[in-house]
Amino acid sequence: MEATATTSVTRKEDPHKVKKVLIICSKGSLQDVYAALIMANGAVMDGIETHVFFTFFGLDAIHKEKLDDLHVPTVGNPAMMRRVPTMVAGLPGFEALASTMMKKEMEKLDVPPVSELLEMIVAGGGKLHGCQLAVEMFKLEREDFVDDLEDIITVGDMFALASGEDSHILFV
Repeated sequence: MEATATTSVTRKEDPHKVKKVLIICSKGSLQDVYAALIMANGAVMDGIETHVFFTFFGLDAIHKEKLDDLHVPTVGNPAMMRRVPTMVAGLPGFEALASTMMKKEMEKLDVPPVSELLEMIVAGGGKLHGCQLAVEMFKLEREDFVDDLEDIITVGDMFALASGEDSHILFV
């Protein structure tokens, strides 16, 4: 097997560099949560003011009892259907197998579990926010979430976090 080399990109000082990012995590699947948290961690590491807003099923990523037990959906997942027939993907235990396999691959790449990624983001200065509407809709309480949750806010508050020059919003 041929080895691949990674290259580092040299960046010029850009006067319009992203200064603030708001990442909206709306899905609770393992791959979507990892996508949001890896981007948030990268932003924090790059010195960008970082806010992550968890809404709807994305709240599972910060729910104490669910965050380290997220799954890869196998049925109805278009990417999965290219690899595995739907009939097989729907078999009992297949979702658990796919989730375990993805977690092992992430571990091989030294990607930490969700709980640890959240801690890294907060330790680097990132802020975690829950969506008030979704929290109320799912009848959740502040105590259901990780201790590092900054606050539970409205959508209006979320947009206020994204205000300012050189600010970006990413939706996952």
